[in-house]
Amino acid sequence: MNTGLMTIGLPHFLVVAALLFTIGVIGIFVNRRNVIVILMAIELILLAVNINFVAFSVYQHNLIGQVFTMIVLTVAAAEAAIGLAILVVHFRNRGDIAVDHANIMKG
Repeated sequence: MNTGLMTIGLPHFLVVAALLFTIGVIGIFVNRRNVIVILMAIELILLAVNINFVAFSVYQHNLIGQVFTMIVLTVAAAEAAIGLAILVVHFRNRGDIAVDHANIMKG
């Protein structure tokens, strides 16, 4: 019996992941002044990768993609924590977080 409802399959997840990835890449290239927006765009890209990992993992009835997702989430959390800590220190020293002034941190 066909109820007329559409099931959500692998192509739907891939389209959502592609849209998130595209938004993340556009966010990096369009906004090169605000470091917070760039970090958020990187998080969107990592989220798109995680959606692909989980979608293919479920499609292939394999847990390896979900394990990789947990690893990527751990790395993303560490990246966000360390990146925001660096931004706070940079803001305290310079008074702004513009990307143009970040080259003074070179050692």
